[in-house]
Amino acid sequence: MRNKMWAWNLYAPADLRYEEVPVPEIGPGEVLVKVRAVGVCGSDISRLMKTGTYHYPTICGHEFAGEVVAAAPDVANCRVGDRVTVIPLLPCGTCDYCRLGHYQLCEHYNYLGSRTDGAYAEYVKVWAGNVLPLPKGVPFEAAAMTDPAAVALHAIRRLPLQPGQSVVVLGIGPIGLLALEWAKLLGAGKVVAVDIFPEKLAVAKDLGADYAINGREEDPVKKVQELLGGADHAIEFAGNKITQDQALRLLAKRGHAVFGGISHTDLPLSPEAVEHLLRYELTLHGSWNSSFASLSENDWRVALEFMDTGQLKTAPIITHRLPLPELKDAFQMMYERRAYFGKVMFFPHGEEK
Repeated sequence: MRNKMWAWNLYAPADLRYEEVPVPEIGPGEVLVKVRAVGVCGSDISRLMKTGTYHYPTICGHEFAGEVVAAAPDVANCRVGDRVTVIPLLPCGTCDYCRLGHYQLCEHYNYLGSRTDGAYAEYVKVWAGNVLPLPKGVPFEAAAMTDPAAVALHAIRRLPLQPGQSVVVLGIGPIGLLALEWAKLLGAGKVVAVDIFPEKLAVAKDLGADYAINGREEDPVKKVQELLGGADHAIEFAGNKITQDQALRLLAKRGHAVFGGISHTDLPLSPEAVEHLLRYELTLHGSWNSSFASLSENDWRVALEFMDTGQLKTAPIITHRLPLPELKDAFQMMYERRAYFGKVMFFPHGEEK
């Protein structure tokens, strides 16, 4: 194997450079992964184009899968040749939340693709403890979506969802679409998709949504009341003050809402939403990242199992499949919203045959 690789380095917001850099050298407890597929998270778009990272240069990218090509002698959970995906969150393991197994709440975490180099490259160095083997039936491009699938599952699990109850998902990006699928798979009754882009709503219907509401054309709150008499649960993934407000107002009495979308701004609630929250005794939950502390609560393993059986579908969510050198142009397109896009996937070594 060559000792050089191609990677996209971020030197400042919107300053992306495709460069030949040294292949990372692994240390104790680490493995080297040949990146076979890496997807774009919504947070990557703002991070690469606007807000930046914690140090420069940085190789971003944290939703990926690939093949182990080197492993330190002390690594026992995987070996060279294994097909894997990788949890990007690197918990400290010593804070109060880590000791309780709530790694997503770690107070001193590291993170691939923002705080340390990630996978917009031909190879990436990772901690072996974060590596998960792929079931035989899961291709690399699907495995690269295990992170958003786990995030969506974690949000659903924050709800006290009972069989037959209704769920409204507001914001039908890739995570919202996956949340919609999870709601159905975990026993929800009627599932409603809300967005302002007809292309996304069409995919939502294909993936099992009972109703699709275009927020530009009709009031989601009134429509949900008309269809369901109020929803049992709502999940907001747009990170938008309008849909956050709607998520509360469309609930039935004693309903539950999860906010999973990052807004980076104030959250002003309308008087109607506040009154609804109080009079209807609503419960609002936050959801952050995913759980992977144990087999019973490992959102990643559950996601891979459902992908392997074909129950959780990812291919309809992917709109762009591109070689790695086209990354900069793709990010410019996404940032400027010049075209409709769902999940954008890059293949540093070509698509899987």
